[in-house]
Parts: sequence; structure tokens; C-alpha cells
Amino acid sequence: MIDKRVYMLTIIAFIVGMVELIIGGILDLVADDLDVTIGTAGLLISIFSLVFGISAPILLVVFAKTERTKLTFVSLIIFLIGNIIAVFSSSFELLILSRVVSAASGSLVIILCINLASNIVEPAYRGRAIGLVVMGVSGSLVLGLPIGVMLGNMFGWRAPFVLISILTILLIIAVPIFMEKVAPKQPIPIRKQIATLKNAKISLAHATTFFFLAGHFTLYGYLTPYTKEVLGFSGTTISVLYFVYGLAAFSGGGLGGLAADYLGKRRTILSVIVLLAAALLLIPTASHVVWAFWIVVVIWGIMSWGVTPSIQSHLMELSPETSDIQQSLNNSALHFGIAFGTFFGGFVVKYAGIEHVSYFGIIFVALAFVSATLSTRNEAQKFRRKPAHTHS
Repeated sequence: MIDKRVYMLTIIAFIVGMVELIIGGILDLVADDLDVTIGTAGLLISIFSLVFGISAPILLVVFAKTERTKLTFVSLIIFLIGNIIAVFSSSFELLILSRVVSAASGSLVIILCINLASNIVEPAYRGRAIGLVVMGVSGSLVLGLPIGVMLGNMFGWRAPFVLISILTILLIIAVPIFMEKVAPKQPIPIRKQIATLKNAKISLAHATTFFFLAGHFTLYGYLTPYTKEVLGFSGTTISVLYFVYGLAAFSGGGLGGLAADYLGKRRTILSVIVLLAAALLLIPTASHVVWAFWIVVVIWGIMSWGVTPSIQSHLMELSPETSDIQQSLNNSALHFGIAFGTFFGGFVVKYAGIEHVSYFGIIFVALAFVSATLSTRNEAQKFRRKPAHTHS
């Protein structure tokens, strides 16, 4: 039976993970209040994701000798400070500072939750414990944005950060009460982590995650202004849109895992990438027919997180001895993809117009298809090649 404390770690991961995208659906509100463009406001996601992707591996090495529960407690306090700064931000620069503080501390909290979950359960339950925490993170990424939209439109863009601050205070109280001390493990040097990327197939697998998320977030990072301008959606309709998308995306992870078992990792990865590209291609056309738009959004949502289980499984098969490192690096690739896609989307909005963002996103999805094809080509050969006979 899984230790009940794992569920608390899952809740921590969910609450901390929400901050990354909770601002995505209210970029227009932030832009209006702080007098910046939508594209500039998109930097709030890009910078957060970039700092998030870089910080965790570095901070784990810096605080290698610190007891894990204590480090989680301190990191949550710093995370709280970052969100309080956001609540009282009167300028865009101050809000950027709050995002940097929240991203650095939040990335460490997430990795510590995974580390703690794996240490407080028996070895037989380790995979499931880690899976629950990861599910908390993925759930936060798809549900954080609709929660932000709902609160932002009802009470103003600072409201989501007030909620996160209150929830973080509860976590700070709970951690020392429910979590026991956990001694730190020997950290994996950053040089060794980077050295694993010398394997071309591993590097291409991480590149697939990067390009896939970059293509997705070229549009997704600006979905609120897109639907307001192109479809004329109001705040209430946009809230519903994000919840529908969120449910589709949340189910996409499970469906992607089932598909990998039945179809194989290569077929699943390539199929999901093609379907995501098709959704991005159809969205501008479907925007002229509201019911068609909703159907495409559901397909888009399922595909957007449907590739992750297969990529993670593929990496574990490529390098089982460094599976922990690959999980960390792939998480970084994911956040770098979010950062770059949002940054590039802001560039497209500014110079080409918001109605074209999905077309530009397809460019990166196509690159994801190329990198995935090269990374998984041996799996295709397994289906075509019969096992060689051995002779004693």
C-alpha cells in the first residue's frame, strides 16, 4: 500500500506546478494593467519556464547535503515570497522578478517531491509513488490555466496569486507536521547529466519533447487573446474552453500510455505528433464554425500531452541505468519548449498577427516529427527484423 504522505506530495506538486501557466489565460488583463503588449506579457511564461528548466539540476547539486524535508520547507517559504511579490507587483519588472523567484524555488520543490516520494515507500511501490507526483505536475499544467482564467476574470489578475499564496501557507504548515526527515542522496554531477546527451538517440528524444511543446505553446500561450479576437469569446466562455481543454489534456496522458502498450512507442509518438500538427492546421479554419472549433480543441488537448508517456518509456529503454537523469533532463526540455514556444508566439503576434500563430507552431511540430523518427528508428526495425538464430 502506498504511504499516504505521497498524496500530500502530489498535492504540493499540483499547487506549485499551477503557478507556471496560471497566468497564461489572463495575459491580456496583465498587459492592460501594466501597460505592456500581449507579446511582452508572454515573457512571464517564457522566463518562468526557462528558469524552471535550468534551476532544478543546479540547485540539487548546490544543496546536495541539506536534509530533504527541511529543504522542501525552506523552498516553499521562498516560493511563497515569490507569489506575494506578484500580488503586490505594480510594475512589469517586479512581476518578472516574482516569476524568477517562484520558478527557481518551485522547480526545486517539484524535484524534491519526486525524491521524497521515492524514499518514503517500499521499493515495490516506488514507480507508482513517483507516477502520482508526476500526475500532480501534469494536472497542474493543464488545470492551472483555467483556474487562472476563472479567478482573473472574476477578481482581477492578482487573484490567482492570492490563492496560490494561501495554499502555500497551508503547505508550509503541513510539511513539518506530516513529513519525517529524509537524508539526502549522493547527487549526480551536472557534467555527468549532460554527458548522457552524447547518445544521439537520447538527445533526439529530448529534442522531440522540446519541439513538440514549442509548437504547442506557440498557440496555447496566446489562446485567450486568440479566441477573443478571432472568435469573439468572452471571459466565461474562455473559462469553459480551458476546462474542456484541460480535461482532454489530462486524459491524453492516460490514453497515450495505453496507446504505447498496444501500438508501440514509435507508432504512438509519431501518430500523436501528426495529429497535433493536423489540429494546429485546422484551428484557423475551424474558428469560423464554432462547433468544429470545439471538436478540434478536444483533439488538440488530447494530443498535447499524449506523447509524454511514450517519450519517457523510450528514454528508459534507451538508458535504463540513467533513467532518473533522463527524467530530469526531459522535464527541463519540456519547460524549455514551453519557454521558447511562448517567446516565439509573442514574436509572431507582434509581427505577423495573432491569427497566424497556429501555422507557425506547425513548424516546430514538424521538427519534432523528424527528431522522433530518428530517435525511434530502431524500434521500427524490431518489427521488420526476425530474431537471429543462435547456435550452441
